[in-house]
Amino acid sequence: MSMLKIKQRRDMSIYDLLENQARVATQSAETFLAMARDFGNLPQYAQKLDQLESEGDHLTHDLQNKIATMFITPLDKEDLRELSQALDDVTDLIEAAAARAELYSLVGPRPDLLPSVELLLQLSQLTESAVHELRNGFTKSKTLRETLKEIHTVENHSDRAFRAALKNLFHEPGIDALTVIKWKEMFDRVEQASDKCEAIAAIIGTIIDKYA
Repeated sequence: MSMLKIKQRRDMSIYDLLENQARVATQSAETFLAMARDFGNLPQYAQKLDQLESEGDHLTHDLQNKIATMFITPLDKEDLRELSQALDDVTDLIEAAAARAELYSLVGPRPDLLPSVELLLQLSQLTESAVHELRNGFTKSKTLRETLKEIHTVENHSDRAFRAALKNLFHEPGIDALTVIKWKEMFDRVEQASDKCEAIAAIIGTIIDKYA
């Protein structure tokens, strides 16, 4: 029996925590997309995202504590810590984007926001799917490798959407500098959250290679 199978049989609750973190990230992206479609209720969505961010923090804390107390973990401890932190970062960045929309009383949304957030939700869903596959036989999973490739593809689309959004923002006639700064902060955090999903795909790819 391989060392990976021995580790997996010891304690599966690590996977539960990782999957819950990925679920919270997806729920955050869903809520953010709803906000992008309904700017008239920014406080409501900001509050929901704050609650999700808090839930994500608790899950991260629980997972880190569990790793610290386990002698044998189903995957390497450093890989688990890195993956857990990256999942939490996605939720944190989405919440930070929404918080700025409310803090700055942004009026909108700008036309460029919705496509970027739709891509972020797609990335979050793909990431959640990839995390779920770690539980069983991931080293031989063709669907997992395809999911990781799809994450990279969608993130490239997100990069292009981000650059287009900034170009339109910077070149909009008559827009004042303060408005540009506010919206740039929003777009920056959306893009950072998308980048983090790609980073998670890279972490999972490294785990696959390590146990192949």
